[in-house]
Amino acid sequence: MDIGLKIIAQRIETKKKQYQEYNFSREQLNALWAFFDLAQEFASLKNFYRISVLIPKRFFNYSTTLYLINENHRIEKVSDSDKGLFDPPVEVSLAISENYFQKNGSHFFPFKGNRKLFELIAVHPKQKELLGLLEVRAPHEMSDQEKFFLQKYANRIGYNLHIKLVIAHILEHIRFVNELVADIEHNVITPNIYYRYLFKQLKKKIALVKELSENIDENKDFYPGKIKSALEYLYNELLNNYQQIEKHYENTSLFLESLLRREHFQTGRFVLRRRPCRFAKEVIETQLERYRKRFEQAGITIDNRLGGVPEDEEFVLAVDVGLLSQVYANLFSNALKYTQEVTNEKGEKVKFISFGREILPNYFGPGRDGIKFNVFSTGPQLNPDEAAKLFEEGWRGNNTNGQPGSGRGLYFVRKVIELHGGVVGYEPTPLGNNFYFILPLKESPQLDKTQKPH
Repeated sequence: MDIGLKIIAQRIETKKKQYQEYNFSREQLNALWAFFDLAQEFASLKNFYRISVLIPKRFFNYSTTLYLINENHRIEKVSDSDKGLFDPPVEVSLAISENYFQKNGSHFFPFKGNRKLFELIAVHPKQKELLGLLEVRAPHEMSDQEKFFLQKYANRIGYNLHIKLVIAHILEHIRFVNELVADIEHNVITPNIYYRYLFKQLKKKIALVKELSENIDENKDFYPGKIKSALEYLYNELLNNYQQIEKHYENTSLFLESLLRREHFQTGRFVLRRRPCRFAKEVIETQLERYRKRFEQAGITIDNRLGGVPEDEEFVLAVDVGLLSQVYANLFSNALKYTQEVTNEKGEKVKFISFGREILPNYFGPGRDGIKFNVFSTGPQLNPDEAAKLFEEGWRGNNTNGQPGSGRGLYFVRKVIELHGGVVGYEPTPLGNNFYFILPLKESPQLDKTQKPH
């Protein structure tokens, strides 16, 4: 006989005896059946929270409140049979107990998750087996049998809730992995096509070296000055190609490190690694150097005076350098693709990008200044409908002019900036379009000579 089948058969017999000993009333059994049926019928967590508090209310006229323990080990009120769903949940000052207790006339029934599920995957890394509490306010003195039933009911809430939380946790991970794959393609794989261009250029220089060598062999009287000139040219060109490849390699390594961190996969979302840095030098200038030559080749000039802060006035910001570098890479990449020639107020044809930063006093509230980072490019302004969708996932405007793209660049920018507690935005300005983000300046003081960021 199948051993597993035998074990389960024994458990069924045990349960039959236990149910007889419970001696639940018909109404109590109906309440449990309704709970199980509705928990399957309504799949979302929010509806499950509503069902959990409404079953005791509709069957027994008990007013109930559902509390959950969050990842910070604090109690949150999530739903109430009279007030409905609390969205977002509200933290309350309530003792965490694994045992039934009474307080201010209310009965509190703790509930746990499935121990086996916690062994496989915890809802939160620091979460223990206790998931929450069910508060019951009865219109009469509650008997021991009613308390026993409600504890069993709370236990059913815990087991069902844990399964739903784990499923939601897994789905969140799957969504994140799908997004991460798209971000890797957009921020690493697609830009790496530039390697092909650099290697082609390098191959041409190597061919020139060979050609020069053959000319020397074939013509012993080859003009020495011409040889020196050719060698200097090749040296400078090869050195330039080498430096570009090295920068591209360093940038690719930085992007891969920031996208493929273990913490991202453990939590199912981007996890920041903040460190103090000289933002202009370590983030902006590093990314600008990657694009400078390509801007020149596209006939785009560069102006770094957009903003109210002098460029020699540096700021130390505590940010995730890898992810913020990708933000600027996305903004500069878009500027390279979409910058167009326009006529300025003097009637001159101009085609340029501009970047800079400015302080916004009290932007995030009293005493909480913001620092706004701008990236401007010349070209036709976006219409309001397009502008409203710029930072949505997968959206691309009508002014792409056939340029390749996935519609993920600005969406990625928004995600990273919001993780830093900031905001993103777009504004039409004279001659073109300005894309910006604003970060809190709190705990990011202006650099002085005593500060030594990494």
